[in-house]
Amino acid sequence: MADYYPPLGFYYKVEFGISQVSNDVRFQSVSGLTVEYDYESFKEGGENRFEHKLPVRTKYADMVLKRGMLTDSDVIDWLLDAFRDRVFKPASVNVILMNEKSEPLRTWKVAQAIPKKWQIGDFNANESAVVIETIELTYRYFTVQT
Repeated sequence: MADYYPPLGFYYKVEFGISQVSNDVRFQSVSGLTVEYDYESFKEGGENRFEHKLPVRTKYADMVLKRGMLTDSDVIDWLLDAFRDRVFKPASVNVILMNEKSEPLRTWKVAQAIPKKWQIGDFNANESAVVIETIELTYRYFTVQT
């Protein structure tokens, strides 16, 4: 039996359902693939030792993507439609973790993502650094495929 090594988190791509530009899959970091339950407390009469906690609904965190700024991007056009023109078009987003052979190990399929925040990093004449753009998305839910 071969030893199992957990996958490394640096080889991945992000696919937007709205993009045909090949550079739109490259991001420096992805965070926010988080799901948790909201709970409601129920106090039972006569039981003073504890409260019952019942799961109510799932809650998903906002997704945060960071990358070097692009000048030609379908994702940027999508963001501009939302922030400049107030036209919100929900998009599907796939975060694909890959192995050393460029084969998908696991895919997180994010449903109905819309822009929440778009931030351009600081400009500083004293540093020679890449301009980083941060894209924050809110979404309904995600599913996981292996």
